[in-house]
Amino acid sequence: MDTLSDLAADLWLTRVLTHGGEEAGRTRESALLLVEGAAGTGKSRLARRLIEAARAHTDTEAARPHTVTVTFSSFGVSVTDFGVSVTESFGVPPTEQHGRPTPPTPRTPAAASRPARPPAREPGADLSAALAPLLAAGSRDTAGAARAVGAIGDRPVLLVAEDLHLADDASLDLLRRLVAQPPPGLAVALTYRPEELRDPGLALGRGACYPAALTVQRIRLTSLDVEQVRELVEEGLGADCGPSELFARIRQRSGGNPQVVTDLVRLLRETGVPRERYSLRDLDSAGVPPRLADLALARTTALETGMRRAAWAAAVLGDPAEAEEVTAVAGLAGEEGISALVGALRGAVLTEDELGRYGFFVPLAAAAVYDEVPGPVRRRMHRRAAAVLARRQPVPWGALARHRRHGGEIGGWLRSVERAALERAAAGDHQAAIDLLEETLSLPTVPPQARARLAPLLAHSAVLGLRSEQTVSVLRQIVDDQTLPPAVRGQIRLDLGLLLCNQAVAGMQGWLELQQAVEELQERPVMAARAMAALAMPLLSTVPLERNLYWLERAEKAGADSGDEEARTAVAANRVGTLMYVGDPSAWQALELLPRDTDDAVYQQHVARGLCNAADGAMWLGQLSPARELLVEGVELAARSGAAYVEQGAGGTSLLLDWAAGAWGDLTARARAFVAESDTMPGMALDGRIVLGLLALSKGEWQQATAWLAGEGPRAPDGTSVPHMATASGALIRMALVRDDVDTAVEEASMAWDRLRDKGVWVWGAELAPWAVEATLRAGRRATAQSMVAEYAAGLQGRQAPASDAASQWCRALLAEADGDPGGAAELFRQAALVYAGLPRPYSAVLATEGAARCLLDGGRATETAVTELTTCVQQLTELGAVWDAARIRAMLRAHQPADGQRPRGRPAYGDQLSPREQEVADLAATGLTNREIAATLHLSPRTVEQHVARARRKLESQSRQTLSRARSQRAE
Repeated sequence: MDTLSDLAADLWLTRVLTHGGEEAGRTRESALLLVEGAAGTGKSRLARRLIEAARAHTDTEAARPHTVTVTFSSFGVSVTDFGVSVTESFGVPPTEQHGRPTPPTPRTPAAASRPARPPAREPGADLSAALAPLLAAGSRDTAGAARAVGAIGDRPVLLVAEDLHLADDASLDLLRRLVAQPPPGLAVALTYRPEELRDPGLALGRGACYPAALTVQRIRLTSLDVEQVRELVEEGLGADCGPSELFARIRQRSGGNPQVVTDLVRLLRETGVPRERYSLRDLDSAGVPPRLADLALARTTALETGMRRAAWAAAVLGDPAEAEEVTAVAGLAGEEGISALVGALRGAVLTEDELGRYGFFVPLAAAAVYDEVPGPVRRRMHRRAAAVLARRQPVPWGALARHRRHGGEIGGWLRSVERAALERAAAGDHQAAIDLLEETLSLPTVPPQARARLAPLLAHSAVLGLRSEQTVSVLRQIVDDQTLPPAVRGQIRLDLGLLLCNQAVAGMQGWLELQQAVEELQERPVMAARAMAALAMPLLSTVPLERNLYWLERAEKAGADSGDEEARTAVAANRVGTLMYVGDPSAWQALELLPRDTDDAVYQQHVARGLCNAADGAMWLGQLSPARELLVEGVELAARSGAAYVEQGAGGTSLLLDWAAGAWGDLTARARAFVAESDTMPGMALDGRIVLGLLALSKGEWQQATAWLAGEGPRAPDGTSVPHMATASGALIRMALVRDDVDTAVEEASMAWDRLRDKGVWVWGAELAPWAVEATLRAGRRATAQSMVAEYAAGLQGRQAPASDAASQWCRALLAEADGDPGGAAELFRQAALVYAGLPRPYSAVLATEGAARCLLDGGRATETAVTELTTCVQQLTELGAVWDAARIRAMLRAHQPADGQRPRGRPAYGDQLSPREQEVADLAATGLTNREIAATLHLSPRTVEQHVARARRKLESQSRQTLSRARSQRAE
């Protein structure tokens, strides 16, 4: 990742090397580059960049500049000369050397592999020996200078000295003499930490003199911005490895220091469970990188007592603070406090920000120092910090709560927590409120009265924000407390039930909690109406639709009787969702009654929920365009009102919409990211799991498809979402049929059909019905299949569900095909394909078109038309990325290829190239399909597939089936 500093250094080097050589009528230029930056900002990387650029400056050794590198450390100085042996050229005796002994620099394997260079300095030569010819070349001794210049030659010299802040007096004196009288063509680059210079601001110390002939430039290495942090993090963790909030938090904690960012990335990658996406919680648990912790503690320990107290105070405060606040927390007054603060600044422990506040040189370093502050001192400082923060306006209630807690002020702590939670919830930052309240209520020291005040705040924010397992656990403990008044328990139980229904795969548990909440909320009719409205939502598989409609009627009456506008809005929002989910045409009229132009944030949250639920319902019905419009409006309201859960849930609906509409380009990556972000909310992750399973099926990745569809969530027995269950079952039936496992297919079909029948919402059967009917027909149960088709069609009467209408036509086509009426079946398939194309649902349209063409081929008529249609299907499926489906249809086409289009008799000679069949088999094998599954797809025998795989692996020199596709791509390139 190139930065502006990199580019500036490149320009400097290019200029000095270009002007540093001999030119007719021109004196060679000398230049000094000062590179300053705090620890970890990339000085060493930039120095290496300069050295590598200098050594690659020309193609000829004769024109390449001499390069000398000097590295200062607490152990001494190390000098490496990549040019001539200056010691031998000038014969500098060891007795005349100054500075510390220089250990030999070992040659790396990379250096050893390069062509031999002139002999380097002998071990024991030091900085004085290395600089002697340069000092002589720049001296006023004409004869010595001429002799030195003659030895150096016409090439420029690049001297790079790193970590100048660690140089001793003798070394600094040598460098000062060199820049005071630089030889022509000398380029010097010095790197240093400005915060650790003995003379602040003076890289070479007092007495440095820069002559007019010397060009001096300074590069200050600055911190990375958020986008640069993102780029660096994604280099280590992969593209799209976390939400934007993660990169912003890393930038804030690291201060944009590149080394700290890199170390944090390593901690995330090498500790804990590897994952595709990382969250803020992962970052919180990563801790402080050891390199940063050691540096912070070393600097703090080196301070005098008063200065160290100022550093401890800054660590306790955590965030940057005014000078008076830091010294007050440290217990230092007047000049003593100012002196201590200045010492902490000079010791590079604290820094001053652009607002004149003082904090740690890297914000995350404060945590390392905080842990080392002695307990009694830390407690006293927290009390002082609480007193300081209580005087700020506005009061930072969250920070104040932390200080009062750790200072032992229990009452003040709990009051501050309550104020902070209310403030954050009012600002729409429900996740921050959840985190604070979860941490507080999980502690057994919180008295019952405070628990009763704080628990409803947690429950309310958890419904609007994004829950965690700890939220549910804390709320369960609270509702089990029989000392709480029933109305308080009911209020908390209402939100607990909503959590379990909405965000967890525990729908029936949530339903029962909501029913109990209705009983406990008799004294609070407004909240009771909300609980009833939640019970009206029809997605739960274990509750019949009639029961949902019963609760909807009760909720509408309770909302009207309450006289509360918010209650009526909440009920109206759930009414819209319920009606749309079941395909009731009156849902559109109900939408018009929502107060969609309200400016009240609370009302906006209810309306946003209603709009997004309506969008989700319309998506399942197949009304994709209206669904998108509702979703855009709902997400905008949710974002404006701080309804994070609604906004996150809408992301799942968007994934399903894109799958249905055939927008599959980046859908797999987006769905994986969605599932990863919803890892604590398995109910919400269902949308992503379904999309990933369906995409994997279309590509022939059956193991992955089964894992996504049959794993956690989509088919859970405890009241899962019916449309998700039906869709997952349809895909699983299809895979079983391809494997010719009819028994498994029929078993899955019977289970899913029974759930759909028990629920009574047939509009959700669009992805199930065709495959369930086909499985039943394949099992020889013609009468059962016919009754299923009739039952399905009857269930769609009076509903607006175009996707299910198309699926119903598909089912009728299957019956006609089974009855030996290929012409009638083809017409019904075409009708279904037309409906799908108009929605649009291109994948379903292609599969229905395939069915029509298959019937034409089986009937022996319109063969040319059928072949043309199937060829178009292959093209469309390939464009979608449905490689398995495309391979199936290509196999069908070969079986019906016209005679004049068939290849001549005999085996063509492909040599080491793959035959078309081998290419097809290799692609399917690379997806993870077994030989038997490939055989079923391509209408071959498993033995033939085995032979094709073996030949493909031999030709491509592939080590495994999984690498066949990659090896084929590399061969093509």
